[in-house]
Amino acid sequence: MNREGYKSGFFSIVGCPNVGKSTLINRLVGQKIAIVTDRAQTTRNRITGVLTRKDYQMIFLDTPGMTKPRSKLGEYMQKVAEDASQDTEAILFVVDALNSVRDRDADVMRILKNERSPVIVLINKCDAASAAQMADAREKIAQAGFDTVLAISAKNGDNIDELEELLKGYLTEGPQYFPEDMVTDQPERVICAEMIREKTLQLLRDEIPHGIGVGIDRMELRPEGDLMDVWATVYCERESHKGIIIGKGGKMLKRIGTEARKDIEWLLGVRVNLQIWIKVKEDWRNRQQMLNELGYRDD
Repeated sequence: MNREGYKSGFFSIVGCPNVGKSTLINRLVGQKIAIVTDRAQTTRNRITGVLTRKDYQMIFLDTPGMTKPRSKLGEYMQKVAEDASQDTEAILFVVDALNSVRDRDADVMRILKNERSPVIVLINKCDAASAAQMADAREKIAQAGFDTVLAISAKNGDNIDELEELLKGYLTEGPQYFPEDMVTDQPERVICAEMIREKTLQLLRDEIPHGIGVGIDRMELRPEGDLMDVWATVYCERESHKGIIIGKGGKMLKRIGTEARKDIEWLLGVRVNLQIWIKVKEDWRNRQQMLNELGYRDD
């Protein structure tokens, strides 16, 4: 849709793992479209978030945390993060105020210095950081040569309005790329799968590694239109992990399903009958066919 005087633009959100990028994109679009846990590298795919106002539209690209790949899945995630920083109006580089600017943050900043797009550094978690931590982060960012810096709290919303106002200055006259009521381009089945993975990671904490993938096998709305049947499979890499996910007497799997169902019902706006199966696929993160089946594709 083209309207005279209408402005739009794309912004990539990059940073190291677990600095709050997914929380930020959820806050910006006003709705949960990216899963959030305190486990590093929760985000695996590029997630598009859309913020639409009367006179402009901002499209945000949330990316996996930038780190050294250790598997084919890791290589895919790194490529997604790097590709998303190309040809955008600006790059939002997020750092964690509680950890200041670490060596790996500095490595990313050195990469970003060579990008054509301007870089805005966001110091996240300012609500929880001390004055000394904030000052240290600002000093290191300035030493790296970045002067557009804003302290925010993605969790509480501190300075998010100021961030939106700042980003308006980078917009150019252009089309409305997405309908007004659209907040993401992610298919519903992908978001549903991610919600199940989120609850699995949150509830199991450190009991199993990141080797969990979730696929939605089928989604069907019953003829009456008031109940959606959702069949999902959680893939893990070891038989011992399968036992942990199921739990004694199936209690953990039931809890995962109950928690995920609440979010899925909110997303779909209908009651949900969620059925989850667990399958062991050894070393699936290095098997390209499995990565393709779960939606981790370069295309």
